[in-house]
Amino acid sequence: MKPVRRILVLGLFLFGDTQALAQDTTPAEPPAEGRRYTFSWTYSDNDEMSPRGGTTRGPAVVLRESPTAGWLSLQEHGLSRFERDRRAILAMAGEFRTTFDFLETVGFTADFIPDAPYQSWATERVDVIEDAGSRIVLQHVIVMQYIDESGAVQGPFVQKHWRQEWVYEDRSIHAYAGHDRWTETRFEAREVAGRWSQAVFQVDDSPRYEALGDWDHRSNYSAWTSDETWRPLPRRESSVRDDYHVLVGTNRHTITPTGWVQEEDNLKVVLDVDGAVDPKFGVLARELGVNRYEAIVDFDFSARDVYWNLTAAFWSDVRSEWARIYSTMERFELRTPPGGPPIFEPFFDYAAELESGREYDPVAGARFIRETLEQYLD
Repeated sequence: MKPVRRILVLGLFLFGDTQALAQDTTPAEPPAEGRRYTFSWTYSDNDEMSPRGGTTRGPAVVLRESPTAGWLSLQEHGLSRFERDRRAILAMAGEFRTTFDFLETVGFTADFIPDAPYQSWATERVDVIEDAGSRIVLQHVIVMQYIDESGAVQGPFVQKHWRQEWVYEDRSIHAYAGHDRWTETRFEAREVAGRWSQAVFQVDDSPRYEALGDWDHRSNYSAWTSDETWRPLPRRESSVRDDYHVLVGTNRHTITPTGWVQEEDNLKVVLDVDGAVDPKFGVLARELGVNRYEAIVDFDFSARDVYWNLTAAFWSDVRSEWARIYSTMERFELRTPPGGPPIFEPFFDYAAELESGREYDPVAGARFIRETLEQYLD
């Protein structure tokens, strides 16, 4: 069974320090009957508003109590703004229990019925795979264990997850334009002075969204807030919804003493055939999202290293091909060929062969990547 199939079963798929450590343990995922959610819809039927999402439970994890090295590095005096920005981005690397919570809070149609809240979880490692000073790339990889019906621990199951790419004073971004289209936007130097772009990529390294934003640093507070950003529907929505086309909102990444938090404020927007906001239907609802990355210790992420050692060269070539596309195409569309699989499947199948012991041939790999993407790019 290939790794991508295993993670789909879990309902996910979307994302050296000497300080004292926590001694108590916390379940990776509470039992379903123990879940709680706030400011939901008081008069809705409880069953209708029960959270959807991940349903598995994981073994206990050890949460870190003392500040991480990344957080402590931000407290150093005398740092330039650029260096403090860099350290905040690097502080997002580490080993985490992650939780994903989304809730519709406002409806804008007369017949609006709120969707059930979404909740899921993972154990995830974030690694710095590139650091060129003004460009930093963070790769997320999920390593999951779960408790089956007999109480036995199953796993580990490895899933390459999303990727962040941060660029300082980036004068060219590829913004999502709706209907599976991406368009390059160029900026003058004065427009991006002191700012960082964040590009977010799918599990197969295809693009999701990209935006400029600003880091705000205070005595014990560091957060980056994006400009308004268009985003394609995430899998948690596209797998169950077809009544809107794009999320329009802002993104905030806040570094905490023991991890970080990603907050989203999204509008669910209907587009017309040309990609403009539909004048009749417009905005369906507002959604808030809170994704918490809580640092953990003593969790075995070695399966991530095995996976990455076998597949890193392949994924590097995938990134390189996308970089070439970005540099040569001002706009493009991603389309699934009629009757063809989603774009992630051929790439994950290829990586699974490398996991199984196939030696990576860079020439053959580059040809496979280029020819595969040609089938999806328009």
